[in-house]
Amino acid sequence: MFLTNVLLKKVKTKLVLTLCESVVSGHRLFIPRERAAEKFEFIRYDPFVRAEVVYKEVKRLKGIAPRKF
Repeated sequence: MFLTNVLLKKVKTKLVLTLCESVVSGHRLFIPRERAAEKFEFIRYDPFVRAEVVYKEVKRLKGIAPRKF
């Protein structure tokens, strides 16, 4: 293996942007999560129903780099 191949290797990001959808109304949110974590399932306020409902992860969209301030 050449040294240039090691230097040019792409590094995977630690965070992944996911699309989560409400089980009740279909309202969608984009939320970052760790790449190694399991699929998201959480409770959050849904503005269409005006109540707290369960959101489930629909699909992973892309890797995102953490912000540097």
